[in-house]
Amino acid sequence: MTRDGKTAADTSTDQELVQRVQQGDAEAFGVLALRHQRSVYWVIQAILRNQADTEEILQETFVKAFEHIRDFRGEARFATWLIRIGINEARMRQRKYRPGLYESLDEDKSDQDDFRPRELSDWRPNPEQILAKEEIAELLRRAIQSLPAIYREVFLLRDVEHHSTEDAATALGITVPAAKTRLLRARLMVREFLAPHFALNRRHREASQEKNSESADQAQPRRAI
Repeated sequence: MTRDGKTAADTSTDQELVQRVQQGDAEAFGVLALRHQRSVYWVIQAILRNQADTEEILQETFVKAFEHIRDFRGEARFATWLIRIGINEARMRQRKYRPGLYESLDEDKSDQDDFRPRELSDWRPNPEQILAKEEIAELLRRAIQSLPAIYREVFLLRDVEHHSTEDAATALGITVPAAKTRLLRARLMVREFLAPHFALNRRHREASQEKNSESADQAQPRRAI
């Protein structure tokens, strides 16, 4: 942030800021970094699942973006271009520690598995009524972390960061149909993860309500005959 606080409050569009950076305004890049660092962080975190590595790759992502911003031609949105850099950097780090990981996750093979949700009957449309918001947030975090990488990435881009399917596909380097397929499977996997927790809580609530009802009946005064 600049000393007068203008950087944080800058309302310029991404395109305008990129043009300013390309013309030599380094402070404009600071605005872009602040604006998009959360999205980039969560996508990198989805791949690496390690805070120290995520923070390091986040910095490397912005350094590389700044170094190559003159190559940005606006063919995709800046946020998509930036996230794509973050994904590439994260996968390079992943390959360093786990060679061959992403080579085995090509689109033709990874999107043809036969996932079938086992338990959806207990899914409730309004989980906020079953669990406190804090509990839901923690369960959702665990559900996302349980997803395989290719599904975790698209789920975060679409359902957490609310990027369009087209932008998510571009950032991940896959087709739009593949992104839609992965997102559907990710949502089903998240539902399956959450369903037992919601069902257990519902049974506890129903048991508690039944117990309270019995206690209330016992407390009613009997009429004299």
